[in-house]
Amino acid sequence: QVQLVESGGGLVQAGGSLRLSCAASGRTFSSNAMGWFRQAPGKEREFVAAISASGGSTKYADSVKGRFTIPRDNAKNTVYLQMNSLKPEDTAVYYCASATVPFTTAQAMRYTYWGQGTQVTVSS
Repeated sequence: QVQLVESGGGLVQAGGSLRLSCAASGRTFSSNAMGWFRQAPGKEREFVAAISASGGSTKYADSVKGRFTIPRDNAKNTVYLQMNSLKPEDTAVYYCASATVPFTTAQAMRYTYWGQGTQVTVSS
């Protein structure tokens, strides 16, 4: 069993920055890729970013490429989502997830454990 707890969401103006954190416990964190997904009201959940188990590889959705980064600290069992140049269309509930594989993947079906989500609201 894996527990994932997100934090760091909030309200920010367009152009601003936020850093989300996801603390993991319950199994070997460094063996699994981690990802961030988001879901806006009335829309389906979508992939945002992923990082491999070792941290050596990352993958981003086109909509966030160049603005978001996904570092991880395996010593702290924590993955982050650094969000810069935020836009109103980034408003959503953001979820972190732990994958069943060590490589980066955008496929939600490869993620077994999910956090409870944290709200990010970007005002124009």
